[in-house]
Amino acid sequence: LCICCMQGMVPYLPELIPHLIQCLCDKKALVRSIACWTLSRYAHWVVSQPPDAHLKPLMTELLKRILDGNKRVQEAACSAFATLEEEACTELVPYLSFILDTLVFAFGKYQHKNLLILYDAIGTLADSVGHHLNQPEYIQKLMPPLIAKWNELKDEDKDLFPLLECLSSVATALQSGFLPYCEPVYQRCVTLVQKTLAQAMMYSQQPDQYEAPDKDFMIVALDLLSGLAEGLGGHVDTLVARSNIMTLLFQCMQDTMPEVRQSSFALLGDLTKACFPHVKPCIAEFMPILGTNLNPEFISVCNNATWAIGEICMQMGVEMQPYIAMVLNQLVEIINRPNTPKTLLENTAITIGRLGYVCPQEVAPMLPQFIRPWCTSLRNIRDNEEKDSAFRGICMMIGVNPGGVVQDFIFFCDAVASWVNPKDDLRDMFYKILHGFKEQVGEENWQQFSEQFPPLLKERLAACYGV
Repeated sequence: LCICCMQGMVPYLPELIPHLIQCLCDKKALVRSIACWTLSRYAHWVVSQPPDAHLKPLMTELLKRILDGNKRVQEAACSAFATLEEEACTELVPYLSFILDTLVFAFGKYQHKNLLILYDAIGTLADSVGHHLNQPEYIQKLMPPLIAKWNELKDEDKDLFPLLECLSSVATALQSGFLPYCEPVYQRCVTLVQKTLAQAMMYSQQPDQYEAPDKDFMIVALDLLSGLAEGLGGHVDTLVARSNIMTLLFQCMQDTMPEVRQSSFALLGDLTKACFPHVKPCIAEFMPILGTNLNPEFISVCNNATWAIGEICMQMGVEMQPYIAMVLNQLVEIINRPNTPKTLLENTAITIGRLGYVCPQEVAPMLPQFIRPWCTSLRNIRDNEEKDSAFRGICMMIGVNPGGVVQDFIFFCDAVASWVNPKDDLRDMFYKILHGFKEQVGEENWQQFSEQFPPLLKERLAACYGV
């Protein structure tokens, strides 16, 4: 629904929604299925009301329709429920037991096509409620049917794709709760990657003898490995140690297909966070490949490569020095490009900040070339660890090259003011830079300079930093 249509409908929804929920029980299957679809269009409004008003009755009836005798109604109800999950997120936590009972029962009932939609509904549920799913009773309900399907499907079966995607979300949500299931899942993903690479190699050597591989198997396997690394954290260490995943990753990172490289760099970033000792010996080989992929024509590849570089440099510390030249110029170019997507700009700014945090002497000379877009990219993101490390980097670079920020100091002030609650030592860094600049230019010049500030910025800097 477009926003204006939605606004026009709002006054009628308190009466209309209960009527539509009643239509979910209509004796005609077509009415039941279209009611599912229509209600999904208003999921956002339903969730904005008190839960007992509409969310609870809608959820209860949709779950009944998921087990409807008619396949088209099953399909419509499952899709509508996935939309509701995305809107409701943690509002669903009190009803998890009830929801899982229904979804698990549907496993025994659904035929091929609807099973694929069911995987999506389960994956969306995991994404929406996150770690709240990590309870023994929920795990015991959910995992046995998923693993049974996993064991049923052959490596060549394309139905593995949606199941792998679903398991990736489940593994990320369950975290340590996924441990009892991780080994066979991990091994199979590695095997899928290995088989696809071997097939690609044979096809490239003798295209008339062999079929081209379906690289989607490799992509979803890499994504599930990412989900395992993210969910299990350090627990993934022993699995990585006993496999040849780093060798396989080296090949995947150089694949001709952008989607394979995109998933490879995501996995590299997640393994860097989870078990860096296994990644470290490969850094000299990996960094030139990452540098080559800082090409914004392939947005998602570039984004993941940028993020992986940022994660690696936080682990490498000063040892990152030899690799700065391989990546810095491209990152500065990306942050200055017009029409670069917001996520890529933010990731690029964070990675530049992190490079400056570990190697300020090497990055600080380039401050004037990126400080303005850097500040405007990061002023809108919420306080978090990534933003914290990036701002520490920028403060350290200003310490090395204060002249590099003078022309654009107002942008730095604005970026500092975007923090809601910086850690004490970061707040001290901001304080010193702001007061240092004020002393440097003198009271009168500072007054003239701060006259340019919008009123809100002026108030915030005065209240938080006394300038």
